[in-house]
Amino acid sequence: MDNEKVYAMSFAKIYPLLVNKAVRKGRTKAEVDEIIRWLTGYSQADLENLPETSCTYGDFFRNAPHLNENRKLIKGVVCGVRVEDIEEPLMQDIRYLDKLVDELAKGKQMDKILRK
Repeated sequence: MDNEKVYAMSFAKIYPLLVNKAVRKGRTKAEVDEIIRWLTGYSQADLENLPETSCTYGDFFRNAPHLNENRKLIKGVVCGVRVEDIEEPLMQDIRYLDKLVDELAKGKQMDKILRK
């Protein structure tokens, strides 16, 4: 899938997929929200309202209040690609979120996921 198609996807459609991935593995929506807040700087109120808007996945990251500096510490493979090697900054931020939710679903502790 090319980057523009991913950027144009509705955040309202992607968010439940992220939550469901974690919940199926015994984690919670609150943990997914904590990860998203840590990565993007959105508040909980923002997260609760965003799925009701027409925000695209690309705009979700482009308009993030404050992308966490420690996101550069995220390493590993998502969809067969090393996240630290992705050259497109917007796609890299999207894949960082994918990687964090993967780590959550695999049972990793929150303090390790959030690079504390």
